[in-house]
Amino acid sequence: MIAKGDTIDPKGLIYEAYRIDGITKSECRTIFLDWALSLPDAMHPVPTIDQLLTRYSDDNPDHPMTEVLHEGRQSIATPRRRGGWRSRARPS
Repeated sequence: MIAKGDTIDPKGLIYEAYRIDGITKSECRTIFLDWALSLPDAMHPVPTIDQLLTRYSDDNPDHPMTEVLHEGRQSIATPRRRGGWRSRARPS
C-alpha cells in the first residue's frame, strides 16, 4: 500500500480506512464523505476515485471501502433529475 498523504488522498483518510480492522460500510461512507469534501476544487472526483480503486481494490475486493468507492463513483458519474420548481410543468 501507498503511504498516506499524497495528491489523491491528502489527509490519508482512505489509506487509514483500509487499515482499520472491522470497519463498517457506514463508517466508510462517513470517511468517503470527509475525503470528498476535502478535495481541492480543481480535482475532479471520478478520475480520483478511479485512481483510489486502482490502488486498493485488487488487494481488498471485499473491503467495505472498496464498495463505497464504487458506489461513490457511480453516484457522482450519474446525473440526477433536478427537483423543485425547475422540474414542474409550466402553464402555457
